[in-house]
Amino acid sequence: MTKEKIILGIDPGTTIMGFGLIKVVGKKMEFLQMNELLLQKYKDPYVKLKLIYERTIALIDEYHPDEIAIEAPFFGKNVQSMLKLGRAQGVAMAAGLSREIAITEYLPKKIKMAITGNGNASKEQVAKMLQSILKLESLPKNLDATDGLAAAVCHFYNEGKIDSGKSYSSWASFVSQNSDKIKK
Repeated sequence: MTKEKIILGIDPGTTIMGFGLIKVVGKKMEFLQMNELLLQKYKDPYVKLKLIYERTIALIDEYHPDEIAIEAPFFGKNVQSMLKLGRAQGVAMAAGLSREIAITEYLPKKIKMAITGNGNASKEQVAKMLQSILKLESLPKNLDATDGLAAAVCHFYNEGKIDSGKSYSSWASFVSQNSDKIKK
């Protein structure tokens, strides 16, 4: 019997959260869905975080992913933007961890490298390559959805490799791997 699993990929953001799902059967992947959660119209940052959490839980409850791949925040010059992005990523991770789903983080360059072979590829290049790989009829207007899908595909390509990023299967595993971040 061929093993089957579902991978949810998330590109966290407080303006747009992109996500995509693939089904893996044996060594083949199949496109399930990609979309985005639009958050621009909400001014309250806590409402945005609540909506990210609720949408992630809804995706988990609908598709029952076995694993979650999430784009890790990259280091930028704007500290406030990084804090907002980290919070968005954190609530998406908390949703997965609350359902005891294994989570793996990937740096943006690693995702781009896995999809296009170029760690500095543009969003458009990543989207076009995904369209080719997964035989997608069309691409969304905003490419945050394809970025979420790219995280899932990157995770599929990196399966079984030792250095696939940080991986957490529970709160206990997160705490044990981040003891330096825990206030004692």
